[in-house]
Amino acid sequence: MNCRYIVGATFFLFFASVVLAPPAHAYIDPGTGSYILQLFLAGLFGALYTIRLYWVRIKHFLSNLFDKKVDDE
Repeated sequence: MNCRYIVGATFFLFFASVVLAPPAHAYIDPGTGSYILQLFLAGLFGALYTIRLYWVRIKHFLSNLFDKKVDDE
């Protein structure tokens, strides 16, 4: 099968299942909401800590990427 066909069909099925899903009439209990909040905050602080650890490398990479070099002839 064509890879584009598989990706397109998967996207269509996912989109259809999200759009056509009936209402659940459910709630998120405080334990689940607290767990989701903890996961979000842990991911955020983990990403910030990783950026802090590698800040010098990131800054050096970006300065090399956007550095304008002028050729004098």
